[in-house]
Amino acid sequence: MLETMKHTWKALEPRFGRIEATEVSIDDCRAHTLERRAAKTTKNPDGIQDGTIHTELGHLRMVLKWAENNRIIARAPHIERPAKPEPKDYHISRDEVKTLMACANVPHIRLLIRLLISTGARVTAALQLTWDRVELDRGIINLRNPFDRSRRKGRATVPINKQLLEDLLEAKKLAMSPFVIEWAGKNVVSVKKGMKAAAIAAGLPDVTPHVLRHSAGVWLAEDGHSMAEIAQFLGHGNTRTTEKVYARFSPEYLRGLASSLEL
Repeated sequence: MLETMKHTWKALEPRFGRIEATEVSIDDCRAHTLERRAAKTTKNPDGIQDGTIHTELGHLRMVLKWAENNRIIARAPHIERPAKPEPKDYHISRDEVKTLMACANVPHIRLLIRLLISTGARVTAALQLTWDRVELDRGIINLRNPFDRSRRKGRATVPINKQLLEDLLEAKKLAMSPFVIEWAGKNVVSVKKGMKAAAIAAGLPDVTPHVLRHSAGVWLAEDGHSMAEIAQFLGHGNTRTTEKVYARFSPEYLRGLASSLEL
């Protein structure tokens, strides 16, 4: 989280770095939004998207509220943000995941793909997973690091399916570090290049680790599992998020209401 905040501050500092915390205004927030939308880069030729700006200003609000709660400032000003975009619906099929795994040319990327699609884990949780939290005999993975006191999203205790168990047993034999996802005996910090290479080779250039997590949620909904079960599996704090994103993929979604309208 600290590294993320440091990265965010690079975008916020030019405007907000010279303003007293309590003097930040709605006009400042709107000006930041307009400037970021107009900021064209090689990575973002159409300007920075509202989702990124929403996160940047959200981090500013978080810091100001922290300062207020710790009595560093008298009151945190209101931070206006652009509306948060609707979640992306892009997900892939089981056959596409098989193709993706076949195109992953390094073992730790293949194992990561299997782990993400089998558990619905966030990529950070998967990369931080250690073998002491993988109970192969009981068939359970605890994605939450007991030594990490930070509040982390989407970290549940989930069962291990048969395919993942086979891959984990094989990986455990060759393990050279405490981390499940490792390369040359060291934990892996980033898989962007490896995932991108596999995705392009598979003809699925837009696939990311988050797409795999989202696909896992879609598959669970399509198979008719309840929103409460899916929420627990994905580590959602409540079912509202789950229902908003995945309910429409359920074959039973609103079916009872439709039957009430029969003549």
